[in-house]
Amino acid sequence: MIVHRQRLPLPLPVPGAMYEAFYNLREKPFAILPDPGYLYFGERHTLAYTVLEYGVVHGAGFTVITGEVGCGKTTLIRHLLDSIEQDVTVGLISNTRQDIGQLLKWVLLAFDQPYDSDDTVALFDQLQRFLIDEYAQGRRTVLIIDEAQNLGISTLEELRMLSNINADRDQLLQMVLVGQPQLKHLLSRPELEQFAQRVSADFHIEPLAADEVGAYIRHRLQVAGRDEPLFEDDAIARIAETTGGTPRKINILCDTALVYGFSQGAEFITSTVIEEVLRDKARFGVMGSAGTAKGPPPQNPWEADAADNRATRPRDDQAARAVLAAMFDRKK
Repeated sequence: MIVHRQRLPLPLPVPGAMYEAFYNLREKPFAILPDPGYLYFGERHTLAYTVLEYGVVHGAGFTVITGEVGCGKTTLIRHLLDSIEQDVTVGLISNTRQDIGQLLKWVLLAFDQPYDSDDTVALFDQLQRFLIDEYAQGRRTVLIIDEAQNLGISTLEELRMLSNINADRDQLLQMVLVGQPQLKHLLSRPELEQFAQRVSADFHIEPLAADEVGAYIRHRLQVAGRDEPLFEDDAIARIAETTGGTPRKINILCDTALVYGFSQGAEFITSTVIEEVLRDKARFGVMGSAGTAKGPPPQNPWEADAADNRATRPRDDQAARAVLAAMFDRKK
């Protein structure tokens, strides 16, 4: 049984510093905002990025990347944008919704193309002329749509029609759709069979495996400036169990654990610190259930998600690796 011991009050924060100096860190290693500098290339994210890069480089009409909330999809996209070749023009649509309105306006806006008409034919003609001009200059044009699960069937059908713009065998507009698992279900609907047939490359990102969580945590600490171990093995095991391997959940839990450790003057983060964080989040956090000091600790709200991840996750990625090996023979 974990004894919930009293902690000293947190010291007043010094401007520009919290636990970073105490733990020899240059910056916070577990921020939840997408930062390609912290991208951890575990097995699943390596496979996902390989598919993403393949789709862009080899002219795939549609590339689809899906994954649960917080699995690192947007970070992969940011890394792609940082690494993309100079001969590629990229447009990004991130604020998607079902009632997106005139799609052509959003596409033109993504490519910084001004428009002064509401006429669909005129807007299509403007986009087509832009794509032809880019192609004439030897540039490929890629449209990335984040949170694509929010798009409606009619909007996806409009995107399919835009993919018909081509010059001989070259497609003038490539599209990358990134979204949550609902996007997979949406694309499997009979009404979108023609769209699904245009998808040349796709991948679903699973959460990190339990044995990858420690490497993920150490990677982020190293990027932030600390090479020495900070989280003990039992703490890492508890983090993996609780979060189900979802990177954003790992970040939130680790960041809070560092605050607790700092408040206690703890040299290392142990499983006891992790249990205290989980207990407090379950009891007092906005996502937890209110509990009483006399009763048993309320269930951690993350536990159900973690159990679902473990139940549905494939035991290995042999099939995925075999498919990728067939797709990308690097010797050719």
